[in-house]
Amino acid sequence: MSHATVAESGGRTFATPALLAIPVCVVAAAAGGGAVGAVPGALRAKFGAHEVIVTIMLNFIVLALLNFIVSARLHVPETLHTPEIRAGAVGRLSAVVGAFHGSAANWTLIIVAFAAAAVWWFLFRTRSGYELRAVGLQADAAEYAGVRVGRVWRNALVVSGALAGLGGINFVLGYKNYYEDGFTGGAGFLGIAVALVGRNHPLGVLLAALFFATLSQGGLAINAMVPKQIVEVLQGLVILAVAMAVPEVQRILRNAAGRLGGHR
Repeated sequence: MSHATVAESGGRTFATPALLAIPVCVVAAAAGGGAVGAVPGALRAKFGAHEVIVTIMLNFIVLALLNFIVSARLHVPETLHTPEIRAGAVGRLSAVVGAFHGSAANWTLIIVAFAAAAVWWFLFRTRSGYELRAVGLQADAAEYAGVRVGRVWRNALVVSGALAGLGGINFVLGYKNYYEDGFTGGAGFLGIAVALVGRNHPLGVLLAALFFATLSQGGLAINAMVPKQIVEVLQGLVILAVAMAVPEVQRILRNAAGRLGGHR
């Protein structure tokens, strides 16, 4: 089939060529995420508001707005989700081969790989990326060197929001093929864990995400035999192990061990 179809809107069917539908959906996801990220970015740049607190509070606002739009205009009767994206190339994003067969993995992996490569190029091959890393390491020193810290914070959160928006296409285009309330539950906190394990490097984040995804999928596969909490414990152990390997943590532990030894 050469069309991606979205149906069930007042009895009408809308067909869009797949070559157009996929890029439009990807751009829309990135634009929506970037627009949301611009809010904490502007607050951070202008007032110094902490981006973690602002984004956590903003989650509830965005979720309430989306729920209103879906329930009022887009939901399928007697459900809480939008009409399914049917047939065509968009629907086949979930068709994977080999070891991933039967899992939630889908061809958005290709989009993720391109996004990671773009982030690597931005961070390590552009002036803006260098400024972002400098601000992240020491904002005061970067500002003294002439970097416009407020602009860097604003741009960083816009780009971060766009990348977060791209994460939604994994579910909407590749897995469920529709939007429903709560499909990203826990994704933000899991993303922090992935970033920690991946040491904030694009390649490390890719490997860490694949590892955590394997744990999650494995937990679903053996849920009848092993409690789901075992997977969460394993994830926690991995995070603790990585945290213990950080040089700063190792130094603190060595100093603490030295003080304890001195009191004996």
